[in-house]
This record gives sequence, structure tokens and C-alpha cells, in this order.
Amino acid sequence: MPTPLSETASLLSDAQWQALASRDRGADGSFFYAVTTTGVFCKPSCPGRPLRKNVLAFECTEQALMAGFRPCKRCRPLG
Repeated sequence: MPTPLSETASLLSDAQWQALASRDRGADGSFFYAVTTTGVFCKPSCPGRPLRKNVLAFECTEQALMAGFRPCKRCRPLG
């Protein structure tokens, strides 16, 4: 499992959480989120429904990969 907090990760802001909760496609690319309980990172528009306490934000996919998270198979953040 990835470490809960890495140097490149941050907690989600209220605006980021709102984008994630509303599955805002317009937010795709502005940040990526990782779910610490599953070890997966996603785009904000992903249909997954994580709990906010389990979510970290990353500026880019490279940061999420370097922190030990794998890309989501549903939203395919690398594609």
C-alpha cells in the first residue's frame, strides 16, 4: 500500500472535493486524486465514490505514480 502522505500529496481543498463529488469533467487534468485505502489514483470525473478522509490530491499523474499509487482501471487517468 502507498504511504498515506507523501511530499507531493496534499489534502483535497473544498473546491477539489466539490469537483470530485459532482464528477466534474471540466476539472480533469487540473488535479488527480488518490484513494489511500485502495492504492488507486483517478481523474475528478471518475465514477468511484471514495470517502474524503481517504483521499489525497496530486498535481499530476507522475506524482501519484511516484507515491506508489496505480492508475484506476475505470477512468484511465493516463489515457
